[in-house]
Amino acid sequence: MAAKNSKSSSGKTSASQSNGFAYSREQFQQLIEDTLGLAKKLGASDAAAEVSEGMGLSVSVRKGKLENVERNRDKTIGVTVYVGQRRGNASTSDFSPEALEQTVRAAYDIARYTAEDPAAGLPDADDLALGRAAKRDLDLFHPWAIDAEGAAELARRCEEAALVVDKRITNSEGAGVSAQQSHFFAGNTRGFRGGYASSRHSLSVSPIAGRGNDMQRDFWYTSERDARDMAKPEAVGRYAAERALSRLKSRKIATCEVPVLFESTLAAGLLGAYVQATSGGALYRKATFLLDSLGKPVFPKHIDIIEDPHILKGKGSAPFDDEGVLTRKRRVVKAGVTQGYFLSSYSARKLGMKTTGHAGGSQNLVMLSKLTDPKDNLKAMLKKLGTGLFVTELMGQGVNYVTGDYSRGAAGYWVENGVIQFPVHEITIAGHLGEMFQQIVAIGADAYTYGSKTVGSVLIEKMKIAGH
Repeated sequence: MAAKNSKSSSGKTSASQSNGFAYSREQFQQLIEDTLGLAKKLGASDAAAEVSEGMGLSVSVRKGKLENVERNRDKTIGVTVYVGQRRGNASTSDFSPEALEQTVRAAYDIARYTAEDPAAGLPDADDLALGRAAKRDLDLFHPWAIDAEGAAELARRCEEAALVVDKRITNSEGAGVSAQQSHFFAGNTRGFRGGYASSRHSLSVSPIAGRGNDMQRDFWYTSERDARDMAKPEAVGRYAAERALSRLKSRKIATCEVPVLFESTLAAGLLGAYVQATSGGALYRKATFLLDSLGKPVFPKHIDIIEDPHILKGKGSAPFDDEGVLTRKRRVVKAGVTQGYFLSSYSARKLGMKTTGHAGGSQNLVMLSKLTDPKDNLKAMLKKLGTGLFVTELMGQGVNYVTGDYSRGAAGYWVENGVIQFPVHEITIAGHLGEMFQQIVAIGADAYTYGSKTVGSVLIEKMKIAGH
């Protein structure tokens, strides 16, 4: 896979027309200065603005034939105006001076007629990423010089590799390639100026195994900031086919209460649930089962969660958050105890705390266990499971973050004495997130990165399985 390599616009090379963008970094900087100037001229006490541009190509094929070719290109500039502790927002995709003036005026008018909010306001200047910190290059921009024909060929190779694995692979929902890139620049009236370019590319396929009443679908994908780091199309296709084949002749099981092993691809969802429950919005609204959990044990003592926003090419990497607040590496959970929440400036003020630089969400989280042995691959984790359920697919949105109740449709494999016996479908797994966190017995060495979260397979001591 050929990929054109370019440095992030926050570093040595600026995003410009040569990378396919219509606007240069310098033009974006000027738009921000103009927008903030207009806000101050109108009488705003403070203002923040962000301008961005994105573009991409998405191609899908099915059974070897081209299905869709989509090109996307968008741009927007948004402004937030403060009049004391009143706030107004407005945005436009028209970058003309007249449109900018109208947009800033609209935000200003909204602010004037909005009720005061004691927590409203820009981040404190001390918290902002300024100077070199705002320009930190995290190697996030790798534009992919691929056209629709080349993308379609990659998708065909991926799908073909899946279809030839076994004659029981009878159909396909198709394969797709996506190449996306964007850049932005932001600033506020307290001195913050920063922006960078980033990219994200992917390749996926969904083969179907079996016929008639015994048909099973599965999928696999690869996604990276640099297309050269992605798995080969043939490897993705073969693995997707193997996953679909392994689900044939699925059975239902009787209702029971047993240990449950979450595949590493799904375990990131448990980490995501923890982030959701300890995020500022849920905390100040008192809409979380982990209210007042700071300094308290939420996981067993062998669990740590580390956050590092500065991993090169990381999908959750950022030198600053959506407000321009400096991001920092930290230990979110130490020996099972919550060390910090996920707060923006606004939610921090509502809670009487300081921002943690999380306007926009978490950044490159890794969940670790002190008990994990480097040899704890999936086979070893199945041995630790013993007799119980190995979950490889979850369906539905049955997670209540207010109460902690957890109930999801699931599919996977029934395991006895550490050996997979048969595939399982049409079941529901249920529990309480608080208890599930406390009952994490082990985390595998089979770490998988899903988006900005990395964790191995997770073994939970027991959960309720609703079968037939």
